[in-house]
Amino acid sequence: MHIEASKKKVAKSNKEVFEFLSDIKNFKMLMPENIDKFEVLDEKTFKFALKGMPEIVLRLKEQYPNDKVVLGAASDKLPFTLTGDIKALGDNESEVALSFEGEFNAMMAMMIKSPITNFMETLASNMDKI
Repeated sequence: MHIEASKKKVAKSNKEVFEFLSDIKNFKMLMPENIDKFEVLDEKTFKFALKGMPEIVLRLKEQYPNDKVVLGAASDKLPFTLTGDIKALGDNESEVALSFEGEFNAMMAMMIKSPITNFMETLASNMDKI
């Protein structure tokens, strides 16, 4: 299953956006208002829960300086990645494209597609907080 959020322009350089997204503590600022829990487990891992949803543990998997940050599920039960592609538009402007990639059976995909799409759009719209 592949989901892309709307691309978001940010009034920061690609380096500043990359550094923000590489520090997992900062994801708390991007989370939706209905967040139930946010806990940093170590410098590369955090867990969060939205109201009515199970806890999700995300780990920083890959970093490509000033271009891309990839977070992935810490558990192999539901393998997925959340990728932030960063594109410089100028010295103080970037564009961030968030995408979700996961392998789920048809029933699971049907159940989670809408909540994940909404979650991704919220993360993208909260990029203004960088």
